[in-house]
Amino acid sequence: MRTYHRLLAPIVLLPFMITLLTGSLYQIALMMGNFDFYWLIEVHKGKYGPLDLSFIYPFLNAFGLLFMVGTGISMWWQGWQNQRRRTKSPLS
Repeated sequence: MRTYHRLLAPIVLLPFMITLLTGSLYQIALMMGNFDFYWLIEVHKGKYGPLDLSFIYPFLNAFGLLFMVGTGISMWWQGWQNQRRRTKSPLS
């Protein structure tokens, strides 16, 4: 699990960071009354110029997040069980 988590974390993190930054920057631009940044929403939705991933981008983000949460919880659970086994005294 740890190997998959480590390999996919950078790949999954990039779309999340793009989504977070473009959404936040677009809201800041709107609050300042600047409406010239519609391209931020296009990138936020997964449209990268000629490459249009808007139909699948939300699903990729969702599945990536679920995978990272699932593998993270699995690693935490294994570590917690191993720690519990080590802290039990042999006389108990």
